Amino acid sequence: MSLSRDDATNVAQVLTEALPYIQRFTDKTIVIKYGGNAMVDEALKRNFAQDIVMMKLVGMNPVVVHGGGPQIGKVLEELNIESRFVDGMRITDSKTMDVVQMVLGGLVNQDIVSLINQNGGQAVGLTGKDAALIKAKKMLIERASPDLKAPEILDIGHVGEVVNVNQHIIDVCVSSDIIPVIAPIGYGDDNETYNINADLVAGKISEALNAEKLILLTNVPGLEDKEGNLLTGLSAEDVDKLIEDGTITGGMLPKIECALSAVKNGVSTAQIIDGRIPHAVLLELLTDEGIGTLISKSAQS
Repeated sequence: MSLSRDDATNVAQVLTEALPYIQRFTDKTIVIKYGGNAMVDEALKRNFAQDIVMMKLVGMNPVVVHGGGPQIGKVLEELNIESRFVDGMRITDSKTMDVVQMVLGGLVNQDIVSLINQNGGQAVGLTGKDAALIKAKKMLIERASPDLKAPEILDIGHVGEVVNVNQHIIDVCVSSDIIPVIAPIGYGDDNETYNINADLVAGKISEALNAEKLILLTNVPGLEDKEGNLLTGLSAEDVDKLIEDGTITGGMLPKIECALSAVKNGVSTAQIIDGRIPHAVLLELLTDEGIGTLISKSAQS
């Protein structure tokens, strides 16, 4: 059965629209933080794997960093281990850290690797402990003291922040046409293992690799103003102002700060996109309109 004239024209338009973007991103590294609904909906999971394989086939170098909060929460519940949070960060004692390693470094990571491989790619799973990929240190949360004296410092266990990324192991994967899939677990000087926010890891890896683009998948259309309108193209200066005036707050703030740091430290652009849209990554990369909120160091025409 052949395409109708109209269908053929539409397909041709899609393919020709994609061509300049394929040329632009050939041999460029693109870091994708994979999370939200895209990680739990079976159809979206398959779409994501196909997008990553397509990126590699047309000459891009995708690097995947994934989260797994809901999956961790589910296993903790099954083991009757309480989940507790401070400022959105999971309090991670030794028992919880064991579960985090099992779920992120094992179940979730290998599920993503398998899906990519099933769709024709060559992926390998890594944690930040492999080949000393992600060095971390303990994250301490600072809170204002009610008596206005010295701030209160909260220790929330095995929760870390990135100190250094050893990009050599990622370069080896990329040069071997292998897609690295990275779980956000790091190691410390104290031989401790740390659970790290996946957005933060993706941002720091994009900086270390001098990536062309950082893409953060979320469960919202992108960054919105106070009236609920989607903000599309923003400069770093624009974002700083939106943080100052309180437009960006709550759970979006860490993602925005991660994207902002990336573009201020060598990454060309960062994009916050809605992972609930089928093939969201390809739509962002290969169409004129793109989706979500684009952040760059300076305003783009």
